[in-house]
Amino acid sequence: MDYFVDLLQGGVDGLLEYLSAHVLTCLVPAFFIAGAIAVFISQTAVLKYFGPRANKFLSYSVASVSGTILAVCSCTVLPLFGGIYKRGAGIGPAVAFLFSGPAINVLAVVFSARLLGYDLGAARAIAAVAFAAGIGLVMAFIYRRDEAGRDAGAFAMLQNDPDAKSVLHQAVFFAVLVAILLVTAAQIWAGTAALLAILALVLWRWFSRGDIAQWMRETLHFARLIVPWLLVGVFAAGMLRVALPEDVVSNYVGGNTLSGNALASVMGSLMYFATLTEVPIVRAFMDLGMGKGPALALLLAGPALSLPNMLVIRSIMGTRKTLAYICLVVIMATVTGYIFGLIPG
Repeated sequence: MDYFVDLLQGGVDGLLEYLSAHVLTCLVPAFFIAGAIAVFISQTAVLKYFGPRANKFLSYSVASVSGTILAVCSCTVLPLFGGIYKRGAGIGPAVAFLFSGPAINVLAVVFSARLLGYDLGAARAIAAVAFAAGIGLVMAFIYRRDEAGRDAGAFAMLQNDPDAKSVLHQAVFFAVLVAILLVTAAQIWAGTAALLAILALVLWRWFSRGDIAQWMRETLHFARLIVPWLLVGVFAAGMLRVALPEDVVSNYVGGNTLSGNALASVMGSLMYFATLTEVPIVRAFMDLGMGKGPALALLLAGPALSLPNMLVIRSIMGTRKTLAYICLVVIMATVTGYIFGLIPG
């Protein structure tokens, strides 16, 4: 009975620590940015570059950063991936988008840097972009004959929203939102107040009430979709610190070995992480002795793969291509984690 109480207490302590340290200064501003991205940046303006006839450099560049631009979560990326692939997108850009979507969405990047340290957050963002392009290029090369037989004309180019805001207005708007996130994270409250006043002016001059209402609805949608699972993940991570013996973690994924990084990659690829829950769980593992190399390997493989995810991808691409994608993710996560673990500091 005492052990069960200790488990619950560990979960409650983890939840209270997270709520007091990260929600106001990190997650709330990020939700508003994600909502703004979903409303004011047209997805069609990004997806139209994925066709087999698109410029390869541009296509892979867009696909590799689309997770940040589109702000999709793990539950959204699969239907989007299936849609663009079935409609004729090249397998390379489509797979790059598949990996990029959940790996580097704006919430994941900000939360990783805040909770795990800026070195791991930056490494996750940089490696995820490189992974997306690299895995896409390898898949396109392996299956180049299959791709040659696909009907490139099946990909219907979608039109931009004629009511889209001007580039200047969007640039100023998002610059203010990002500044609010950074200043609030640094707890410079006078700066936050000044930036909120600037944001109010920007909204008054350039945005209609309908725009703002749609932004608020999308922000609330992200919060409702993510927060419940995130809190469950934080609570589970707190219990994990109590339940898991420290020597188990340090023995298998402590330090920086190829076997430890490979184990972390395989674990990540099999586990299902609801959006952002991988971050507090990795934090719990690190507190128990996980090395920073295996931590990065799990962060790279975890959001991109899970058993349910694999089944869905197989139904879209087929068994051979799905197995190739899984192997590429696990191998690249292992190698990248090992290299990152060699960096001192």
